[in-house]
Amino acid sequence: MTTNQIEFERATKVLVGGVNSAVRAFRAVGGTPRFIARAEGAYLWDVEGKRYIDYLGSWGPMIVGQSHPLVVERVREAAGRGLSYGAPNVMESELAERICALFPQVERVRFTSSGTEATMSALRLARGFTKRTKIIKFEGCYHGTADSLLVKAGSGALAFGTPTSAGVPADLAQHTLVAQFNDLESVAALFAQHPDDIACLIVEPIAGNMNLIAPAPGFHAGLRELCTRYGALLIFDEVMTGFRVALGGAQEVIGVTPDISTFGKVIGGGMPVGAIGGPAQIMEMMAPLGPVYQAGTLSGNPLAMAAGLATLELISVAGFYDRLHERCGRLVSGLSEAAAAAGVPFSARHQGGMAGMYFMNQAPGDFAAVQTQDVERFKRFYHRMLDEGVYFPPSAVEAFFFSSAHSNSDITDTIAAARRAFAAVAG
Repeated sequence: MTTNQIEFERATKVLVGGVNSAVRAFRAVGGTPRFIARAEGAYLWDVEGKRYIDYLGSWGPMIVGQSHPLVVERVREAAGRGLSYGAPNVMESELAERICALFPQVERVRFTSSGTEATMSALRLARGFTKRTKIIKFEGCYHGTADSLLVKAGSGALAFGTPTSAGVPADLAQHTLVAQFNDLESVAALFAQHPDDIACLIVEPIAGNMNLIAPAPGFHAGLRELCTRYGALLIFDEVMTGFRVALGGAQEVIGVTPDISTFGKVIGGGMPVGAIGGPAQIMEMMAPLGPVYQAGTLSGNPLAMAAGLATLELISVAGFYDRLHERCGRLVSGLSEAAAAAGVPFSARHQGGMAGMYFMNQAPGDFAAVQTQDVERFKRFYHRMLDEGVYFPPSAVEAFFFSSAHSNSDITDTIAAARRAFAAVAG
């Protein structure tokens, strides 16, 4: 047995499925998960000492690469002052000020310890503000593991073929209405059916949990108009896209302003963090000022705040996103050319440092389309690339991530490995 196999067998005896997040178990691609021993820059090393070019990026946060010296230094400094206070600290205000400055409609912020906690609390806030109960989400969009949102969810749930989780009460699920991404008519029909009952609509503005799905022109503008017309709040789940596709998030890219935004990943620089942001009128419905209760012992943790501030400092440098988008584009183009040379049906797209690849001739526009790709060929390609020392997310329904730490030689090496992998799976 390999060391990874030994460690996985050990883990299965004490951890559910051997992992602490379902998609890590490699059930969607088969084989044995790699147990990571360390990470630096654009690379991961497993317990066997094998190095991988990292396009997982801890599922998005590592936009400046793993263990960036400035981020590590700031976290060490913060740790030297204490790991957790359970009381206010100045860095909470500093990070919130940065978020408010970059998102003009965000006047108040509430930090949480995870993206799931942020989206869950955003729903409660919307219901408390509007005094309504129903929400709209999109099939294939994933917003964390809160019960209300595990109805036709994406990401790990899709990878396992169980888009609706067991354990979600029918009485709760009935308040979650499901529309089709990029289909305004499906949204309008739900509003027409429940004109006075819908508290909010939550959406990944650029979907990343049924792979990277770009919004159709006018789609979000249409959502904005419908929410305004019916008095519902529009929530952009920017946990994945916030600070990843642009400094002002996906809302900067598409030019539509939500009522509430949720953030995570990049704003913690790799530490556990989430945040809810919006106008004071809405946000001040939350405790201690309003009747919507929300709290968390580790919210605003000083280590997470320090890592987030350092990361935002690094990505705010002029030209950062232009360079990131251009270099990620070179990788995506190279993968597409390698597939074409091997005669493998394939397409890819990217925005900023977030990208998607699909084993189908045309990039999909919704959940139904992404399901038609050749998943079996993806699995074979995935393992070939893993053998070549390239680590993509272990699922055909996940976006992958590029960082400023990836060099030109990393791009070249990845494309060369892809040529060999595509040739191997062409038959």
